[in-house]
Amino acid sequence: MASSSRFDMNINKVCCYEHPDAPLIEDYRAGDQICSECGLVVGDRVIDVGSEWRTFSNEKSGVDPSRVGGPENPLLNGSDLSTMIGPGRGDASFDGFGMSKYQNRRTMNSSDRALLNAIREINSMADRINLTKTIVDRANNLFKQVHDGKNLKGRSNDAIASACLYIACRQEGVPRTFKEICAVSKISKKEIGRCFKLILKALETSVDLITTGDFMSRFCSNLSLPNMVQKAATHIARKAVELDIVPGRSPISVAAAAIYMASQASSDKRSQKEIGDIAGVAEVTIRQSYKLMYPHASKLFPQDFVFHTPIHELPQL
Repeated sequence: MASSSRFDMNINKVCCYEHPDAPLIEDYRAGDQICSECGLVVGDRVIDVGSEWRTFSNEKSGVDPSRVGGPENPLLNGSDLSTMIGPGRGDASFDGFGMSKYQNRRTMNSSDRALLNAIREINSMADRINLTKTIVDRANNLFKQVHDGKNLKGRSNDAIASACLYIACRQEGVPRTFKEICAVSKISKKEIGRCFKLILKALETSVDLITTGDFMSRFCSNLSLPNMVQKAATHIARKAVELDIVPGRSPISVAAAAIYMASQASSDKRSQKEIGDIAGVAEVTIRQSYKLMYPHASKLFPQDFVFHTPIHELPQL
């Protein structure tokens, strides 16, 4: 049916000449606007502004080209925009010696390539210990600052990336131990520690001091301890620090000893080896902190704690 319409100046819209009050039906496939009363086509060439519905995810190539590519990476210079030439398939694509006439020219410089490799390494390490994207983004930005400033020349990029991930965890309030970072990295704890100090000095930044409470919930959760034991262990570790019972001991070893003491007083007992494997500390380290805390056990437990094993029956080691 031929198009016939009029433009109503009063209501500023396209409408049917015969039925100006009738609603119009939009046929996106044909690009027409049709009167719902008489079927008259009152407008054509309607543009569909929605996204395309077709997907190529089932193609053999394994790549979904339904979009033009991934998002731009703001950390790379030039946003990593480059042209890739596909493999030639016709005779005109090869010279007389059988070599391809059209070669991809690598436009990414060595600096961007090193940065991209470090970002991949940070993402890989974060995936292995289930870190959030917020932490990964902060670690990537830290590495970018160090890389652009060229403050750690001579240091391995993997070591710098590991130290940046450790700092990002501290700054985001979910610290991880050096041993946990070492477990997913190829770098030694000593080298990560050196880079950690150099990065803080180079960027003139700081991190909050770690406390026993930063690790308590995660350690107790991994040990499948009930909330009552976690609450008691948190109280024990905090009181031990306040009373200066464990001077010079790291918060991780104090937390591990507090968990051991609280679990031994409850029905859900855990051995030093089980706690040491989760906390990443040696059994002897737990014993040393526990020996300092044991004589003051009566002052450390919360008042509402329900003892399954009395204090005088706790292991004396």
